[in-house]
Amino acid sequence: MAMGSASCISLVVLVALATAASGQLSSTFYDTSCPRALATIKSGVAAAVSSDPRMGASLLRLHFHDCFVQGCDASVLLSGMEQNAGPNVGSLRGFSVIDSIKTQLESICKQTVSCADILTVAARDSVVALGGPSWTVPLGRRDSTTASASLANSDLPGPGSSRSQLEAAFLKKNLNTVDMVALSGAHTIGKAQCSNFRNRIYGGDTNINTAFATSLKANCPQSGGNSNLANLDTTTPNAFDNAYYTNLLSQKGLLHSDQVLFNNDTTDNTVRNFASNAAAFSSAFTTAMIKMGNIAPLTGTQGQIRLSCSKVNS
Repeated sequence: MAMGSASCISLVVLVALATAASGQLSSTFYDTSCPRALATIKSGVAAAVSSDPRMGASLLRLHFHDCFVQGCDASVLLSGMEQNAGPNVGSLRGFSVIDSIKTQLESICKQTVSCADILTVAARDSVVALGGPSWTVPLGRRDSTTASASLANSDLPGPGSSRSQLEAAFLKKNLNTVDMVALSGAHTIGKAQCSNFRNRIYGGDTNINTAFATSLKANCPQSGGNSNLANLDTTTPNAFDNAYYTNLLSQKGLLHSDQVLFNNDTTDNTVRNFASNAAAFSSAFTTAMIKMGNIAPLTGTQGQIRLSCSKVNS
């Protein structure tokens, strides 16, 4: 009998170890250790987005740029390093919003809620704040002690990407073509800098609505004004909806990498589907966001829970 109970205990331990090793995230992770965590993040995001609607897009982009480099580990929040990479420098924003939420959480639950989880939940709350769908976020990510500017440069797809380059970049993170088209729909909110669409509006692309291109030239001259902004979705710039896809149907994608999704190519039908069926887009987007949020998390005893999101614990 003693033998039996001993082997039973070791089995329980083995199962627990296997669960920790497989990086099992759980939506109830903070229910006991920090019950007010989710409400605190939500109110912090709501306040930030209410005072600056663009912040919703900025926080969503911050999460994307985090997850595509070393996984969703808050490496992008560490000062310097990834923040200096080409896709990030001079364009990433929202750090102060995350820092402010982190400070609040530290005051109620010391060293409990990771920066990686704060960023993942904030991305979801940003979408919801702008009228988009909600989803349950698996939790339990831990924070990295490293960051990589070189991986940010190699793994984040740029605004000049072709459809096949986008597919490859997402597939590298186990996100399929439908996931890629759905996540591109995050461009239903936010803005882009002139330097990222200048070539497209001055003859570099033929698949652009002429009147649309003309309307963009006033605030994006052929030289200078690199950081001047334009809405990624001209129709409903601050509403998270499926208008991004409707815009693509009339060749009004702002970035080259937007319009390639509807350009007599293999992704055209997915774009048509999302343009005509808001529920289909919402469903595909939430599925893809959960998948993206599950990219290579640090769990269990891996990494750490940073006390301050911008620096590794001393």
